[in-house]
Amino acid sequence: MRERVTSLNSKGLMLAHRELKKWYKRSGIYLLGLIGIFLLIGLLTSIQPAYRLSSSTLHTWTSQVDGSSFLRLMSMENRVFQGAYPEGYEDLRISEMIFQTATSIQPDDPRSFLGRELPGFSAYDGQIVVAGEGTNYTTMAVESAPPMEIFDEKEKEVVTEEQPVEQEDQTSPDQALPTTGDRDVVLIYHTHNRESYFPLLPEDATDAFHSKANITLVGDRLAQSLEDNGIGAKVDKTDITKKLKEKDMEYYESYDMSRSVVQEAMSTEADLQYYFDLHRDSIDKQYTTTDINGESFARIFFVIGGEYAHYEQNLKLANELHNKMEEEYPGLSRGVMTKKGSGTNGKFNQDLSQNAILIEFGGVENTLEELYRSADAVAGVFSDFYWQAEKVSGDQ
Repeated sequence: MRERVTSLNSKGLMLAHRELKKWYKRSGIYLLGLIGIFLLIGLLTSIQPAYRLSSSTLHTWTSQVDGSSFLRLMSMENRVFQGAYPEGYEDLRISEMIFQTATSIQPDDPRSFLGRELPGFSAYDGQIVVAGEGTNYTTMAVESAPPMEIFDEKEKEVVTEEQPVEQEDQTSPDQALPTTGDRDVVLIYHTHNRESYFPLLPEDATDAFHSKANITLVGDRLAQSLEDNGIGAKVDKTDITKKLKEKDMEYYESYDMSRSVVQEAMSTEADLQYYFDLHRDSIDKQYTTTDINGESFARIFFVIGGEYAHYEQNLKLANELHNKMEEEYPGLSRGVMTKKGSGTNGKFNQDLSQNAILIEFGGVENTLEELYRSADAVAGVFSDFYWQAEKVSGDQ
């Protein structure tokens, strides 16, 4: 009997010892895991910023996956999300989602592959959100690369003179327009300030770029038209191109240079609410011109960067302006598009404000008269939008 008790005690001790070893082993794994987490956090916070895993990197990865896939993943935890499935939704294919995340290639969109293989094809990486009349992926807004002579100080100063379009009086004797008083609420600036138009240049001009006769003329007209509608506007005419040369920077860094312009304006002009970056498109006149009531207008295009948080707010603003434009000037707006990817800036400084948009005014072949008519139209449409928004804000 004593031997049996001794045997049971020995087995109990062995089991206890075995369980104790398992506990030590598990504790050791947990401890090593905890140490590993602290080491990883320390590594991520101490390495140089250039090598850190930024939120923009995660955004780039996740942007390759369709939104409905995330909706499906959330519905696995909460079935309420199943009620938000879009019509015709197909069940999530895990293999396709992993493939898109790993390669950034979308099987149903050949641009995601061809854009990396064909030179210049990445220019079509943008997404058309709202297509105006005649707008498709072959007529999207395209930025033309400037010639090397854009940095040449010996540029020709002679331009073709054009008669300006007279502005219509926006007031009536019995009606006084509202006004922002001495407050400037709109900033107009030009990241590619030397983008020009052939009708403004000598006949032998081969590139539509000029230091004086350029997109800034449209900015002046837009500001004046806004003022005539009671909205104070500030025009910044910083020669971004000249500053790039002075700092030995490349042309693709223009948005980095103009960013300081916007930030300085924000810090010194407390009343600013909206930020318009005006550009000139480079496609043919047949796509950038329209006839409205017997008059020729340069068409516009709203461009929104898609690589920053809350870009949907700026996109909403562009959509609303496009819709109002269609009501008052059908065909004037070519639409709204977002741009992102390796071949473009992806932000256009719009991450600085939720009321920032980039507007393309006409193309290289549009005349000053056509551009001025469009600037007046944009000012009128925006003014209606602005005062309506102010009224709603005041009612609240």
